[in-house]
Amino acid sequence: MIARRFRLHRDGDVRRVRARGKVSAHKALIARILPNDLQPPQNRYTVIAGKKVGKAVQRNRLKRLTREALRCYHPWILPGHDIVLVCRGTVEEMPDLTHAQRSLHRILTRAELWSIPPGQPDGPPAPGSPVESGWSTPLAGAELAPAGEPAP
Repeated sequence: MIARRFRLHRDGDVRRVRARGKVSAHKALIARILPNDLQPPQNRYTVIAGKKVGKAVQRNRLKRLTREALRCYHPWILPGHDIVLVCRGTVEEMPDLTHAQRSLHRILTRAELWSIPPGQPDGPPAPGSPVESGWSTPLAGAELAPAGEPAP
């Protein structure tokens, strides 16, 4: 489950992001990304799976896999964005966490949303690697370096 402070749960906010957000897609996932004005900067997320994906069991499985992949990459995503992830594929297209991580990794790379948190010399983990991160965030006021630049 996404930590409460990182949820994008108001219907109006989700509609705004879906209408105005920049689109990036890979296989079974579509992301709509829109900068927000929160202070201090932080990301908010929501995961959606429509009825075309399948019955409730399949929809919930896809959402759980996508949320887990998002939890893995959360510390490396540049803060200050609202992100809506829409599952459009079936369970056969995203059968496990590695596939979800691969799709999300490709989406975030295309959208140029990677950052390197302080104290993390490497970039985001490769898809399929063990998940070692959670919903904790860097300390408030800590500056994040965009990908490709050394952390301060």
